[in-house]
Amino acid sequence: MKQFGGPAAFLNRSDINTDEIIPAKYLTEITKKALAPHLLEDLRLEGQEFDPHSQVMQEAQVVITRSNFGCGSSREHAVWALEVNDINVVIGESFARIFRQNMFNCGILAVELSAADLDKLFGLKGKVMVKVDLEGEKVIATSDDTTVECGFSLNAFDKKLIGAGGWLAFADSNY
Repeated sequence: MKQFGGPAAFLNRSDINTDEIIPAKYLTEITKKALAPHLLEDLRLEGQEFDPHSQVMQEAQVVITRSNFGCGSSREHAVWALEVNDINVVIGESFARIFRQNMFNCGILAVELSAADLDKLFGLKGKVMVKVDLEGEKVIATSDDTTVECGFSLNAFDKKLIGAGGWLAFADSNY
């Protein structure tokens, strides 16, 4: 089964839309790889310094955010931009419905946590490493000498879909 987790990047804002994830001017690109350098280049986080090309973002395999991530257009390009940048988990309070399904179809795990659990994660200092126990439905985040564990739930079909690595892998093994 695919493993989920890795170094985390924090985007402390709700309602990050697909145009901020990948600007519309790149929708004419014909490969996923061409989207890679443009991930989050138009994102603004009020009162926070944010550089989409920072070392933290370049190393991130997990994004931790707030609510309604992926709102706006239902384009798959936004998920592809995450995928091609090796993001395998996005953790938030909620996701736009179509965006969430596109994530699962591409083998990227969308984990929904309560606002209180997200506050615990945002309270971690330093470099944060995240491990997701898909079967046990737990997120384990570690920073310095602090560990935070949060439970989540995932329906059986989504668990099989994401465990297989996305829709194509799931279909290949089941049909």
